[in-house]
Amino acid sequence: MSIHAHLSGSVRLPGGRALIHGAHEHRADGPHRALLFHGDDLEVHELEDLFAGERAPAAVFPMPWPGWDRGGASVSPDGTFAVFSGQRAVRAVGADGTALWEYRHPCWGPLLGHPHTGDEQQVCDGSEHGSVRVSDDGRFVWAHVLAPGEEQPEECWSVLDARDGRELARLPLDDSAAAGSHQLSHPDGVHMGLCIGMGQDGVLLYWARWDGERPTVWDLNESLDRILVDVHPAHGGFLTVEHYGSDLSLHALDGTVLAEQSELTWDHAAGFVDADTVIATTGVVYDKGPRHRLLDARTLEVRGSVTYPGAPVDGLVRPLGDGSWLTYDERTGTLNRWTVR
Repeated sequence: MSIHAHLSGSVRLPGGRALIHGAHEHRADGPHRALLFHGDDLEVHELEDLFAGERAPAAVFPMPWPGWDRGGASVSPDGTFAVFSGQRAVRAVGADGTALWEYRHPCWGPLLGHPHTGDEQQVCDGSEHGSVRVSDDGRFVWAHVLAPGEEQPEECWSVLDARDGRELARLPLDDSAAAGSHQLSHPDGVHMGLCIGMGQDGVLLYWARWDGERPTVWDLNESLDRILVDVHPAHGGFLTVEHYGSDLSLHALDGTVLAEQSELTWDHAAGFVDADTVIATTGVVYDKGPRHRLLDARTLEVRGSVTYPGAPVDGLVRPLGDGSWLTYDERTGTLNRWTVR
C-alpha cells in the first residue's frame, strides 16, 4: 500500500544532514532543536523558527576544544548553557561563551598511557567518545565518561550537578568498551536512556532515574544488540532496532517487548511520527533501494510505503513526534518537513 506524503515545509540548511543523523534534541513541552557544529561553534536552531524563515541560530556556543568533533553536546531547556562531551572532560559553556565549569576524566584515546602535552586544546588519536544530556528540568547532567581504574580507566555513567559540575553519583558500566554513545531523556521527565555502541561487539542499553539521593538503573543487555532510537509522550516505553536491523521492537520501560516487526531488514533510523504512527527505513544502509514505511505505533504492523511527490526521496528520516518527519536533500542542502497527505 502506498501512503502519500505532503511537503509542509522546506528550508536551506547547510550541514543539516547531521540533524537527520542525531544532532537533534527535544524535551517534553519544549522546542525541537537542531544542534549543528559549524567551524568552531555549536549553532542551535529551533525548528519552528527555522521553517518560519528565521535563518539566524537561536544561540551560538563556542566549542571548548577546536578539532574535537566527537561526543556531541546538550543544551539546557532554557537555552542559557550548553554542555560538551570532550575527550578528557565534560565542560559547560554559557551563552556568552564563558566556561561555567569542567568535569575532568581520563582520556578516551585508545592507546593506554599515552602522554599529554598539558595543552588543554590537545586532541589525541582515536574516535572513541562518550556523551552528555542535560535533564529535562535543567538541574542535572548525565555524562557517559571514563573514571580512573586499578589498571586502566573504566567507563561509568555519572550524574553531575548542572550548576557546578559536581559529581552526585556514579554508575559503573563494567561490560562496556565504547566506540561511542548517545542518550535520550524520556518524556516523563524522570528517566534517562543510554545507548552505547561497541562496533562489532554489540550494543549496550540502560535506563536510569535519579530520585535526588541515588540513581536506579535498569540493565537491559541480555542480548547486547538493541539500539535505542526513540521515545514519545504517549508511550511509557521506548523503541529499538536490533544491531544488524533484523527487527524493530517496542518495549515497556523495563525492557519487556510489547510489539515486534521482523518482516524486513531495518536501518538505524526510526521513530514516532505521532502517538499512533512509527516511521522506519529499509535499504539505506545496505543500498537496496531505500523505502520509508509507516507502521502502527502499538502493534508495529506495516501500514504501507511512503510515496513522495516529484523526485524520489531517499536517505534516513528524523521523525518529530508531532505528526511530521524530516528528510535532507544532499544535492540542494535542503531540509524538508513532511506529513501524511
